[in-house]
Amino acid sequence: MRLREPLLLPFASLAAGIAIARFVRFPLQPVLQAAGALVLLAVIAWSGRTRWLTFLCALLALLFAGIALAVSRPPVVPPALSVPDNTPAIFEGCVVDPALLSVDRERFTVELAPGARAQVSLFAREGENFPDLPYGTRVEFLGKVRRTHNYRDPGAFDVVYFLARQHIFWNATGDAAKLRILGKGCGNPLDAFIFAIRSAGLDRLDRLYTNDAYANGMLQATLLGATAKLDRMWTEDYRSTGTFHALVISGSHVAVLAAVFLFFLRICAVPRGPAIFLTILAAWLYAGVTGWQAPVLRSAAGMSLYGIGRCFFREGRLLNIVAGVALCFVVIDPEQLFDASFQLSFLAVGVIGAFAVPVLKATSTPFSRGLREIGNSGRDIHMPAKSAEFRVELRLLARTLTLTLGLPVRLARFAVTFAARLWLYAWEIFVTTFFIQVGLALPMIVYFHRLSASGLTANAIVVPAFCAIIPLGFLAIVTNSHTIAWLCAWLLNVSRIAVRWHASWEPAWRIPAPPLWLAGLFVMALVLAALRFNRRLIRLRIAAALIVCGALAAIVIHPFPPRVLQGKFELTAIDVGQGDSLLVTFPSGALMLIDAGGIPSFGRARKPGIDIGEDVVSPYLWSRSIKHLDIVAITHGHEDHIGGINAVLRNFHPAELWTGATEDSPEWRSVRETAGRLHIPILQKVRCDPFTFGGATVQVLAPGPAYAAATIPTNDDSLVLWVKFGGTAFLLTGDMEKKIEAQLVAGGLLQHADVLKVGHHGSRTSSTPDLLDAVHPAFGIISVGFDNTYGHPSHITMDALQERKIDVRRTDEDGLVTVVSDGRRLRLETAGRE
Repeated sequence: MRLREPLLLPFASLAAGIAIARFVRFPLQPVLQAAGALVLLAVIAWSGRTRWLTFLCALLALLFAGIALAVSRPPVVPPALSVPDNTPAIFEGCVVDPALLSVDRERFTVELAPGARAQVSLFAREGENFPDLPYGTRVEFLGKVRRTHNYRDPGAFDVVYFLARQHIFWNATGDAAKLRILGKGCGNPLDAFIFAIRSAGLDRLDRLYTNDAYANGMLQATLLGATAKLDRMWTEDYRSTGTFHALVISGSHVAVLAAVFLFFLRICAVPRGPAIFLTILAAWLYAGVTGWQAPVLRSAAGMSLYGIGRCFFREGRLLNIVAGVALCFVVIDPEQLFDASFQLSFLAVGVIGAFAVPVLKATSTPFSRGLREIGNSGRDIHMPAKSAEFRVELRLLARTLTLTLGLPVRLARFAVTFAARLWLYAWEIFVTTFFIQVGLALPMIVYFHRLSASGLTANAIVVPAFCAIIPLGFLAIVTNSHTIAWLCAWLLNVSRIAVRWHASWEPAWRIPAPPLWLAGLFVMALVLAALRFNRRLIRLRIAAALIVCGALAAIVIHPFPPRVLQGKFELTAIDVGQGDSLLVTFPSGALMLIDAGGIPSFGRARKPGIDIGEDVVSPYLWSRSIKHLDIVAITHGHEDHIGGINAVLRNFHPAELWTGATEDSPEWRSVRETAGRLHIPILQKVRCDPFTFGGATVQVLAPGPAYAAATIPTNDDSLVLWVKFGGTAFLLTGDMEKKIEAQLVAGGLLQHADVLKVGHHGSRTSSTPDLLDAVHPAFGIISVGFDNTYGHPSHITMDALQERKIDVRRTDEDGLVTVVSDGRRLRLETAGRE
């Protein structure tokens, strides 16, 4: 039995074992015994010339080896500090990721002890300078350190695990003026050399683009992986059009640089073997300069494997190389198998090898080969018939141009060849992009809930532009050429215009993850469609391709209803940190979202790198198969409530947007513009009589009809709702403070509520004894940030709640909090526990 890609099945078996161990726990010793017995059986079968049994036993042995690898890997135990979170203390350590200066802060990674690192943000007062902190600088700083913390919602990204794999366990903030440099020379000398090259490159870009923040930030991220000066707003169009991969340091960057470097060496008459060796060394150097990012490491490893094979005159089969590199990486670190970057990198190359390469070989490759020296007719007889015919046609076309337009023969042949190469290149980009779009559709939807429709044409412009930008950018750095730097900036603007135009007609769809059975059907059909072992499988492949198309259509359309409890009322406080976001599901199935969290910018021009609406609230809603909201309500205009609303409006297109007394502010103007662009009506709500909505009774208690808002948003602007379903009631207060509470109590407007959304994150300015006594709730829900700097919730408020035997649940301690009512009884769940 001879396989064209012999490493594919061994990798699949090992990966299957690692995946099985992810969901089922096995004792290590029996697994090792089973693997050993299968190896012995394989040897016996080999000696008996029973090839099929040998093959089967070897694959099963690898499966058990994968289970053993995963089981034997000890879990990461986070180290502990001797001081509580957010307590000022003096820290000392070694800078292991050099400082990068953004608009208003300096960021770097410091190693406090071997394998224990913290991400540090230094702030400076106006007029103060940030210190220069290259790799290997030993520093001492006064600051506050807190453990990394996840948003504890279904669908949320596990940032704690992600950073722990990089040995980062804390976030620290400090004053730049109080940092002391104790010396230099700590760390690894090789890393110090590599990071010195990186720092020099970043400094050169700063000087070349002093007055062009966009080009500087984009090139620092694209060439060197430094994202400190990259504004998220600049990348949104790239994300929506499926061209974001061009910006991210990836294997394609290594391939472009390697091709240019190898071409340069070859024209300098460097022999083939040494040229390949030097190119591989350059790839590994680039991996270090970009901070040893995983995609670049994988690409450098693949290039090394390919180069070694070529030195021994072995044919470089793409799928075999991909499988070999993946096999090495999962043996070293089995957890990489579940990393989105790992999956997307290898799936992209695998799809190209399994689908794009065969299609191109059957279509454009013969014509591409025929373009070499078309004037030399003697080469025709040495080429396939299709290539030879194409060469003859091109020569005839060139002759026609010469006779009709009077062009010189050489110029006519160049024009014909150039046009043909351009069309063939566009075809290759189209085919490759198409199969990547289809092959990566499932992980893109599962991880990012996106599927681009304009990527086929957008990539045809963006990919060539960045293929030129990458080598030209490094050439500008090396030569300090302002002309080349200007050319890079011009290409960046061309790419920017192209993606902006494509984004303007890109469908604004976001897709929840599909059910497991549908995802499994899609994957199985895709694998069957890739089979090429036997010509008789052509019908099976056609059937599989049809299933792929049908399954992909179902995944994109997502005809599955939201996962809500019909006939019941649900209030869910989403863990958005220091902010508010409440999902309300009504008995009829109607959905309302009240606020969408946000991170206050405190007047800074640069917004935070995380969008709570996009990165926290939306993934939770998608995890419940929600595509559309009936109502989005904004309690008031503070950023920790309104900051994520724009993303929610774009992602879920609500039928109505409710507001209270929302005063004019930059955030509110932005929300109004988004709602207007999406044709979402804005309804201002004031105190009214109870009305029926979604099978429940809703009443707006505040703001009152005569309420006069201040010139800036305040807590008392809050939209306050009272909702009743059957014999149960809920009071949703926003950030309402004492003044409005007193008015509602005095006016007799407050009724009993079983569940109270405690106002203003449990602050002492809200939830007065009078309100608590008037409402008399059984449960209190506090939406509050983990270890927040505001001191929320106040001990005064907590004491008042405890005195009245109110059962309090907090998002900082319990994560997601859900209360479900059937009209008679309440069921409370926190972070998956009932």
